[in-house]
Amino acid sequence: MNEQWYAPGVNFSCTRCSRCCRHDSGYVFLSEDDIRTLRHHLSLSRKDFIQQYCTVVDFSVAKRVSLKEQENFDCIFWKDGGCSVYEARPLQCRAYPFWERHMESKKDWDALEHECPGINAGAHHSREEIEDWLRARKNSPLTERG
Repeated sequence: MNEQWYAPGVNFSCTRCSRCCRHDSGYVFLSEDDIRTLRHHLSLSRKDFIQQYCTVVDFSVAKRVSLKEQENFDCIFWKDGGCSVYEARPLQCRAYPFWERHMESKKDWDALEHECPGINAGAHHSREEIEDWLRARKNSPLTERG
């Protein structure tokens, strides 16, 4: 990964537009920490949380636990104009847009601007902060089964 391009930092502020949570199919993969945080937030047992809100995605070489989607592809937790578990949302959601694939090059970062109005706008995030998010995601092992 070419880390030099974001050395001076980048600007990003979440506008809570929900474009990253709605309308497109995708996966929100969960770590055990994510599951624990969400199930405590919802006052559910692990088994009940997995059964109600998760699906196991089989990639042949590995299985991963992901949040379910609504029929229209919205995240299962998107309700009434926003995230119903915002304070307990998974690391994948909290770290957005500071994902490895978005930080590989300035071109990749700028390409995200058409999907996310917060890119290149708002608060300044330092190289250290960006690398903390990248490291957190790398060091948070995903749950392999339900």
